[in-house]
Amino acid sequence: MKFETLESKIVVLPIDNIDTDQIIPARYLKSISKEGLGDGLFRDWRMNPDGSLKPEFPLNKPENKGAQILVTGDNFGCGSSREHAPWALTQCGIRAVISTSFADIFKGNALKNNLLPIVVPADVHAELLKSPGIVLKVDLAGQKLVLPNGRSVEFPLDSFAKECLLNGVDELGYMLQQEPAIAAFEAQRVGSINTLR
Repeated sequence: MKFETLESKIVVLPIDNIDTDQIIPARYLKSISKEGLGDGLFRDWRMNPDGSLKPEFPLNKPENKGAQILVTGDNFGCGSSREHAPWALTQCGIRAVISTSFADIFKGNALKNNLLPIVVPADVHAELLKSPGIVLKVDLAGQKLVLPNGRSVEFPLDSFAKECLLNGVDELGYMLQQEPAIAAFEAQRVGSINTLR
C-alpha cells in the first residue's frame, strides 16, 4: 500500500522504553503470518486475563477508534528483534508511530513493513503527549508533520525507505521493479562477451 499522506487523530501512549514484548507478547510469535496479530497488540496492557478489554487503555477508548497515528514515549520498540511488532501495529490500523527515538531494529522492521516511525524534537513530542485526539497530517514526500496550528515539523528518513513507502513496495518489490534495467544490463553484458570471442 502506497504511503503518501496520512491525516488522522492521534492516540497517546506516554510510556518510555516500550519493548517489543509489550507490543506483541512472545506467545504470539508462533505464526509467520501477519493475520490475527492485531489481537495480540499490547495484549497484556489492553486486555484482562479473561480477554475483556480494559476500558482505560488508550487504544480501547471509543474516541480513539480509527486512529492511525500512535504517539509514544522515548525509545519505542526496544528489546528483541521481532518483526511481529510492526505487523501487530499495522494489523490494528496504525500507520505511523511518533516518538523522540526508536530502537534501531524496530525502526528497520517498521520501515520494511509499511509502518512509518517519525522522530520529532522533544518540544514537539511534549506538546503531542499533552494533546490526545488532535488531528495530524503526515506528508511523507515532504518529510513533514503538520500540526493543527499549521506548524510544520520536518522529520528524518532514509531516502531508500522513503522511496519504498511512497511506491508501496518492500525491498524485494523494489528489486523486481528494476527488472527491465537488469535485463538490459544482462543483454548488453552477454553481447560484450560474445564480441570478445
